[in-house]
Amino acid sequence: MFFLCSLSSFAQKNVVFTGKVVTEKDSPIESATIYLLHPKDSSLVAYTLSDKGGSFKLETKAASRNSILKISAESYQEFSETIEERTQNIDLGVVKLLKYEVELNEVIIKNEAPIRVKKDTLEFNAASFKLRPDANVEALLKELPGVTVDINKKVTVNGKEVNQILVNGKPFFDQDGKIAMQNLPAELINKVQVSNTKTKEEEFTKKASTSDKVSINLTINEDKNKGLFGKLLGGYGSSERYESSALMSKFSDKKRISFLASSNNINASGFTMDDVFDNMGGGRNDGSRGASAGSGITKSNMIGGNYMEWFKGASTDANYYFTNSNSDNSNRTSELTLLPTGFLTAKSNSKSNQDFNKHTANLNFDFNVSPSIKIFFTPNIDIGKSSSINNFDKKTWDENDQLVNSSTSFNTNESNNAAFRNNITIISNSKKEGRHFMASFLNDNSRNDSDSRVNSATVFAQGTSPDDLRRQNVIQKNDRNKYTGTLQYNEPLSDSLALNFLVITDFEKRTDDKKTFDRNGQDVEYDVFNESLSNFSSFTSFQVNPKAGFSFSRKKLNLTLSTGTSVIKTENHALYLKETTDLDKNYFIPSASFHASYRITKSKNLFIMYDYKFAIPTENQVLAVANLDNPLNIRTGNPNLKASTFHFLHGSFSNYNFKEGSSYNISFHSTYYDNQIVGASTYNSSGKQISTFDNVQRTYNVLLGGEWDKTIKKEANTFKLRFSMSGNYIFNKGFTNDQLYEAKAFRLTPGFAFTYDYGELLSVKPSYNFTYNDTQYNNASLRSMSNTTHNCNIEMTSYWPKNWVFGNDFGYTYNSNLSGPYKKDFYLWNTSLSYRFAKEKFILKAKVYDVLNQNQSTSRTISPTSVVDSENNVLKRYVMFSLIYKFQNFGTNES
Repeated sequence: MFFLCSLSSFAQKNVVFTGKVVTEKDSPIESATIYLLHPKDSSLVAYTLSDKGGSFKLETKAASRNSILKISAESYQEFSETIEERTQNIDLGVVKLLKYEVELNEVIIKNEAPIRVKKDTLEFNAASFKLRPDANVEALLKELPGVTVDINKKVTVNGKEVNQILVNGKPFFDQDGKIAMQNLPAELINKVQVSNTKTKEEEFTKKASTSDKVSINLTINEDKNKGLFGKLLGGYGSSERYESSALMSKFSDKKRISFLASSNNINASGFTMDDVFDNMGGGRNDGSRGASAGSGITKSNMIGGNYMEWFKGASTDANYYFTNSNSDNSNRTSELTLLPTGFLTAKSNSKSNQDFNKHTANLNFDFNVSPSIKIFFTPNIDIGKSSSINNFDKKTWDENDQLVNSSTSFNTNESNNAAFRNNITIISNSKKEGRHFMASFLNDNSRNDSDSRVNSATVFAQGTSPDDLRRQNVIQKNDRNKYTGTLQYNEPLSDSLALNFLVITDFEKRTDDKKTFDRNGQDVEYDVFNESLSNFSSFTSFQVNPKAGFSFSRKKLNLTLSTGTSVIKTENHALYLKETTDLDKNYFIPSASFHASYRITKSKNLFIMYDYKFAIPTENQVLAVANLDNPLNIRTGNPNLKASTFHFLHGSFSNYNFKEGSSYNISFHSTYYDNQIVGASTYNSSGKQISTFDNVQRTYNVLLGGEWDKTIKKEANTFKLRFSMSGNYIFNKGFTNDQLYEAKAFRLTPGFAFTYDYGELLSVKPSYNFTYNDTQYNNASLRSMSNTTHNCNIEMTSYWPKNWVFGNDFGYTYNSNLSGPYKKDFYLWNTSLSYRFAKEKFILKAKVYDVLNQNQSTSRTISPTSVVDSENNVLKRYVMFSLIYKFQNFGTNES
């Protein structure tokens, strides 16, 4: 059926509409939308955009029935003409669009253009894209030209990453928009507005965006912005697997109240409800495979609420969440540690269980004090409690296969943490256009208290290190308080050039107070104070960073440049073995930043960003105080350590061809370290690691990537092709056994994805990703290490016969160099069959996870000093039966 439909669709005769769109003064109009509609239901037949010279070419299939041709452009009156028959090519000649004589605040136009290109916003009319009746926002986004949603729900527009999805300008629970994508009905949406992400300052002052990320805003139809919708799910299956979730949202003009809840033991953290697999991990709501497919088995519960309301001159958005989880995991790991001469091989096994509870509440409040003054207030509170049990054993051998040491431990931990973060920002615009002032204050306060029981035994088979036996109670308190103040002033010199002045002050204080008590012989009490495993440390820093620069903005070009110097004073303090160690360090580090974006055409964009950054060392990195927490790794600081300084360069070019339905993008990232903080380790004859920190110079990493995609629509057949390629080169340095080593790593990751949709009946989505890793070592016992991974997936969904949905996700993963007992490849096949009834309000569903019972979690990690193979336990095959109830009532008179 696939090939027959394809061949028949391509074989049909096409007709072409051509012409040129101009103003009353015969000036060409770029990016005018030319589109054909069916007169009966106003559904979209085909569309295109005019080029820079105003010319257009609209190609569609020949048909004997009538259709309506419309031409639309921002600020111009719409042109409309009835086409009696689409049987031959038509040249419309020159079409003049008349400007609106009066600019209206609000204009309601039926049968709007599918795409409008505004100054800095690409706007899609949701009603122009035909979807299944039960489609969600994710299905709508996938239909939009230039928009891709990958298997991990990452959204890109013309190659740019989408970092926030808003509903009527506000988050719908989460900033990344995954809950909105998978749960909001597409029929709610009026417009999909795409623009570069702006800060609150850039939004209020109407400055150009300095970000290379994209924001999507979903506007809701006025007639549906009052009502109620929701979804309830309950399911139970074999191996006592269960899932349940609920989402309800009430809209009332400028008010929105939402509630969600979820409970399951199938590794579905957070809140996702995929249309085919619901909460099932490893299905479409979790594209991860292999090692990332979830470590262990997790039971999770979540409940949350969202309240949003617009007032006169103000808006508020409040969220509350409670999350609870229990994770149970078994792990086995093999590690090869590379030394200048010889190597160490270690094998370990662990079992862990962790309980976690967390309350989160946050508020986003915007208030317009006057037309020229705005205040933002965003407090956030987190309160959590966790407990864990870990059983661990490890053995290490040398290159001659002789046992070096062994260790076992059984540890428990209980911790309480609390955090309060708040940001207050005031922005004031002057009467002079472009002049504005901004002041902000940010506080970040957190505390973590932990109570641990340590029972461990470390036995050294070689060397002179004594065995280490511990029966201890460790009580630790960590406090962190950080306050940041920012003042910014913008003074325009002309309509396109402005001076920027910025001062950032930052104060931070951290304390770490650890007290260790040994068990008193056979007594159950832990009351013998252990000085060698107890310490107190603190870190205080005060930073002032003045900056000055300018911004330049024209129709197509926006750039900002700033430079300054960071003046930092730090105080490092430690109390250990009744001795005090103090070290004050001062830093004077220059800073520079450059951002530029150039809109070559309305579909071609170039972005370049450069930053000179730094990272100052922490108290643990500079204080020469021993840390004996790990019997196999003694850590100490380096008082001579310097700050890390590096250059970051990023560039991207994107192009979308609206006429051809294709896009491509190229991006470049590079980090070059003038000075980098790295670990430096030596190993004694007992296999014990003595580690500290040092500086290396001239290390770097470079990433170059690109992507091309194309959409072809032929009546009921839709074809989407996507190719991607990225290459990453990393040059690392470090110290092992007092010798400098170098590691050069190269990674190549090509990928391919194809989608075929036959109307509303069938969807097939195969994809393939390949990764090649190669690391070359200098001054190490191993000269090189490489591996390859292959990941093949195919999603198939059938919506025939009516009310039935049959979904299959099949994946194959292969990792070439997994060693020993670790299996190199596995298959993961999930299937789902559902039936809609009772006017499609109810869905009965049967799902099978891991049909072949082959799922596994294995990985290989290659670092500059080691090669690690690891395996975690994962969910295996189970069957789940579930029932879903959907309800919605829009356009009511409820208040």
